[in-house]
Amino acid sequence: MTTVRRNLAANFLGNAWTSLLALGLVPLYIHFLGIEAYGLIGIFIALTGLLALLDLGLSNTVNRETARLIVRENSSQAMRDLVRTLELPYWGAGALIAAGVVTASPFLAHEWVQPETLAPETVQTAFVIMGLSIALQWPLSFYAGGLMGLQRQVLLNWVNVGMATFRGLGAVGVLWLVSATPEAFFVWQGGVGAAQTALTAALLWKSLPHGSRRARFSRDVLKSVWRFAAGVTGIALVSTILTQADKIILSRMLSLESFGYYVLAGTVALALTRLTAPVYQAIYPRFTNLVELGAADELAHLYHRSAQLLSVVVLPAAAVITLNSRNILLLWTQNAETADRAHVLASLLVTGTALNALMHIPYALQLASGWTRLALVGNTVAVVVLVPLMIVLARRYGAVGAASVWVLLNLGYVVFAIQVMHRRLLPEHKWRWYLHDVGTPLAAAVLVAGGARLLLPAPTGNAPLALYLLAVGLATLVAAVAVTPVTRRALVDMVSNRRLAS
Repeated sequence: MTTVRRNLAANFLGNAWTSLLALGLVPLYIHFLGIEAYGLIGIFIALTGLLALLDLGLSNTVNRETARLIVRENSSQAMRDLVRTLELPYWGAGALIAAGVVTASPFLAHEWVQPETLAPETVQTAFVIMGLSIALQWPLSFYAGGLMGLQRQVLLNWVNVGMATFRGLGAVGVLWLVSATPEAFFVWQGGVGAAQTALTAALLWKSLPHGSRRARFSRDVLKSVWRFAAGVTGIALVSTILTQADKIILSRMLSLESFGYYVLAGTVALALTRLTAPVYQAIYPRFTNLVELGAADELAHLYHRSAQLLSVVVLPAAAVITLNSRNILLLWTQNAETADRAHVLASLLVTGTALNALMHIPYALQLASGWTRLALVGNTVAVVVLVPLMIVLARRYGAVGAASVWVLLNLGYVVFAIQVMHRRLLPEHKWRWYLHDVGTPLAAAVLVAGGARLLLPAPTGNAPLALYLLAVGLATLVAAVAVTPVTRRALVDMVSNRRLAS
């Protein structure tokens, strides 16, 4: 098995487990905490995403630079100096995060959110613990980026799966046996996050090749990577605004209970990113290797194969969830009111997230090529145009208006950004991406899932409904697999190998 395939398998299995675990625990969190306190968890997620701009592009930079250096000779000491140089500002950013959130906690608790049953003092304490928790687990993405660049993704997934299980099940235990309060939840999250950060850091340093001396801070390293890091930082800044603006705006405009339903719908959409991340994480370092080696033909071949694989993984799931969102929420939460209030939001957010997922392979190619300007300019234009639109639509239509902007944003990426990218990178491959990599599996998924929705009414009862959704999902996946070149060839090869073996 090649390194890319091994990483893909590990990433999919790891993300599948953590996704199922996260989805399965949400109803328990709501049971113990209530929907209003669960809204605080949504704010915690939004804060984590918003503060990602303090990453300064360093996690992507360490990923790309370790992937470039690993194919060069005599680069062991350079890799060690790279990690030492970039980890120092990362820890500094973590300290700033803790200080900033703790300082802002009175304003956030008393002026920003709108609790109805939770005491403002409880909310303020929760914000203080949130800040410390985020800071303790902040450098995790940096060390994980280094392991991904070194192609140690199997090891990274073992750590992620183990710690996610400990974090999630432990949180339920704390809420059940110790204290069913938001403060207890966030204390546990912070402690486990700190342990995961320390473990991942130790594994990265152990995985680096031995150098001729101790690793040290190097200004030359900063000079060599600052342009790329600055570009990624700019992208992260505007991307964070785009991805978190809805939560920031709605947390101010809606009651904490209504915001909790929006967060719940967003959790459903977040499941698609769990399908996207394994492909992106495995492909990006390999793209970087091929760009560094100048292997243009192999790069183009891998680009289309990975884009098709991502389409087959994401689009069938998105089609089924979008068209059956109420039934899925009802089956998941066992609460008809929750399903009624969140299913339209879930459909819109899933649609936008699916479109966003399609852009991950083109984006990986841009970063591997060191080209950050396109994403930076595109996201900046989107901020200027769409954030004001989101405010207007949120005021008029509430959460549905904000979710609709998410769909428009990502539709714009698919329609316009791909056109610009392929003028510079793989210029003769644009229509192949639209027609074969995306269009064919999309058509198959929509036809099968849509046909089932129109012709086969969903049954009542948990078991029949679960079987119905499973059958529709499998049929949609099979249809997308059957019409997509990369997966169709894989099936043919598998059948041929079995015949030869027999």
